[in-house]
Amino acid sequence: MTRIGLVYVSGAVPGFEDFGNLPTDIVKENGLVDGLKASDELDALIIPGGTLIESNDINMDLNNEIKKIARDGKPIVGICAGFQLLSNQIDIGRKSPVPIIKEGLGLIDVNFSPLITSDRVKAKVFDNSFLVKDQTEDVTGFHTHTYGKVEGNAKPLFYSQVQRMNYGDTNKGGEYNIFSGACNDDGNVIGTMIHGILDENPVLVKNLLEQIDAKNIDDIYSRNNNVKKILQSEVGINTNIKVPKLENKPKKPKYIMIGSNGSDSGKTFIVTGLAGALRRKGYKVALLKVGPDVRDIIPGLYLTKGKMEEYSSIKIGHLGWSDIKSTISKLNTSDYDIVLIEGVMSVFTGLLNEKVPFSAAEIAMSSKIPMILASGVNKGGIESAAVDLVSHANMLEKFGIPVEAILLNKVYNDDIFNEVVPYIKNNTNVDTVLKLPKLRSGDMRGFIPEVEIRYELFATHSMELIENNLDIDKIINMAREVEFEKIYPFDEIKSKMI
Repeated sequence: MTRIGLVYVSGAVPGFEDFGNLPTDIVKENGLVDGLKASDELDALIIPGGTLIESNDINMDLNNEIKKIARDGKPIVGICAGFQLLSNQIDIGRKSPVPIIKEGLGLIDVNFSPLITSDRVKAKVFDNSFLVKDQTEDVTGFHTHTYGKVEGNAKPLFYSQVQRMNYGDTNKGGEYNIFSGACNDDGNVIGTMIHGILDENPVLVKNLLEQIDAKNIDDIYSRNNNVKKILQSEVGINTNIKVPKLENKPKKPKYIMIGSNGSDSGKTFIVTGLAGALRRKGYKVALLKVGPDVRDIIPGLYLTKGKMEEYSSIKIGHLGWSDIKSTISKLNTSDYDIVLIEGVMSVFTGLLNEKVPFSAAEIAMSSKIPMILASGVNKGGIESAAVDLVSHANMLEKFGIPVEAILLNKVYNDDIFNEVVPYIKNNTNVDTVLKLPKLRSGDMRGFIPEVEIRYELFATHSMELIENNLDIDKIINMAREVEFEKIYPFDEIKSKMI
């Protein structure tokens, strides 16, 4: 019986992709499969992405099993953080004046340092491993990582063509080729930064199955279905929070966008917590990001075990993966129940860019997507946030966008909040004003997506805060079925601002 393991530990994202529908067994922190050592039981191992490095989520028992599998010449495929784990070392000090070095297992002779990319990619292939035998065309997949600069002496496997790095367009609309995959000298230990590489490139799956001399392919796919059921049965990883069966499943998904009046409002934290809370009620949740930086929705996908879909990044201008029209078309024929859309910066950022749509407001307006409008109060105070939110809500109304609720985030004083609620209600048509308290934590390390994030820490705290402070059923009732209507031309957008 052929057995292909999938690492399932806190901080990993094993539902992020299907891995070619190959995993037949789950490998946990103890390095065991059905009570026996993974190195004895498995024919191959897949290590998914996540925050394995930042969180130190791989312990010594599992490390030893990974090394033993590698020494035995069996295939190991590490993707993103899985690749980093197999490397020599990783510098996670993206905004630190000095490097912050984490040690890898040293199985692939490369080092990592900060580099942000979040493109769908094609990648050139180098014939240095069984995995790419007969792969004569470029492979495809997607990047979404923060520590993606790869340097070293290992045999190269892939060079990805990317359009943007560290938030900037490359070569004025051209492309860069970046080192995105390598292997050890024997070619059996493989690392790549390309997510979806086993899902989108069938030759690689065929080669892996041939390498381990897999006989009963149907049995592998059947057991893979059982692995997926296990993944989908729990919210997050090692939480013991079971996902119930949803009664009265909707025929079509309902949508709601979390927009804001600026960056640092807590959109990612709110979307993550809502995603987990909805999954806990049995809803299958789709997570989308306006614009290209799909890293923001990964903590939510960590809780839901959802896939990063080909339409998870909504295009604004030339940035992103899928236009809103085709995204809604695909979602409305899917089995998702609720679609959570995270905006980008302020809902109006980019509104006057002639490359329409270029803002979260235009995306919402295109399909009359209802919105929860959020603001952090940590910078200008609760009063300032209230004034700003009133202005934003009234302008959104002029654009025909239904604002279902206003949410003040990081509230530090309930008395001041209670004072501004009547002001908001009396000066907008919004009936629901919500609040989330300031997160009380002595150590915020691992809470900042832009710098260093630990998915299990960030995600579980966000879900707890959301569930303790918001009425989830009320928010479910704010979501609406939508259909794409049109992208408003630039002149019409300008006229609505007058």
